[in-house]
Amino acid sequence: MLNLIRRGASASTSETPGEDWVLPADAIWIDLLNPTREEELAVERVLGVDLPTREEMAQIEPSSRLYQEDKATFLTATLLARSQDDHPTSAPATFVLARGVLVTIRYEDFKAFTVFTVRAAESPDLTNGAEVMLELLDAIVERLAYVLEAGSAAVQESSHAIFDRPHGGAFEPLLTGLARTQSVVAMARTSLVSLGRLASFAGLAPEIAAASASRAHLTSVQHDIGSLTEHAGSLASQIAFLLDAALGLINIEQNGIIKFFSVVSVALMPPTLVASIYGMNFHHMPELSWRFGYPMALVLMVIAGVGPFLWFKKKRWL
Repeated sequence: MLNLIRRGASASTSETPGEDWVLPADAIWIDLLNPTREEELAVERVLGVDLPTREEMAQIEPSSRLYQEDKATFLTATLLARSQDDHPTSAPATFVLARGVLVTIRYEDFKAFTVFTVRAAESPDLTNGAEVMLELLDAIVERLAYVLEAGSAAVQESSHAIFDRPHGGAFEPLLTGLARTQSVVAMARTSLVSLGRLASFAGLAPEIAAASASRAHLTSVQHDIGSLTEHAGSLASQIAFLLDAALGLINIEQNGIIKFFSVVSVALMPPTLVASIYGMNFHHMPELSWRFGYPMALVLMVIAGVGPFLWFKKKRWL
């Protein structure tokens, strides 16, 4: 799909380029979402650049992700996608600044792109591709900030649930929720680190380097990325602490259960010994013919059971 935003336009338009397709003179943003090979070739022809393939976008080497070629600047970052789903993921997105136009190539429908498309179409202040890219980076950073804030709220809720939960409460839902939050935060931090590298290299683009306002905007974006990266690291540490605390509480409860059964087993051993002795039915056992033998055996078993229990209480093992 090829979406086009023009300077001063009130909405984005979907294009179906053919062999004779010409880029409008007032175009400032070409957004390629799951593009076909025909769409890629049409954009390459009108801009005179070689767009990276999906496989090239997935490479992690800086030289493959951040470079300048044919008077164009190519920037690729790994972004968080589907953060609200049960299985969030990360996917690459490429930004190309060429001939005053921004070209974005992506194979995931990122939420930040959807929100910014509406915002960009209603903003008459955007005049070139560099401004669009900086505003789009702002939208991506805002989205990551929202994801981290949601993660922070989930961590606080999990913290209260772990330390204020009733004795014997289920830990499985808490651990599952924390594990999902940890996954989202880790991918968000990866996105922020990738965006930080992208923003550093973006300053070399002629469209940004020649405009003081764009340089200042890019610096602001870099500061936001840095602060959010620190926040994501702090959040990851807090999640790790809560996971350790939850596992520690599980171990304490299990140890308490095992200790209880151990004490019960030890306390029942002497009465069991007494009952076993008097249950052997030997012919020559004086107590078998004694009138008070049965009550004596019962009292002996009670004393043998209560004695160890009182000893455990005295030693504070219970």
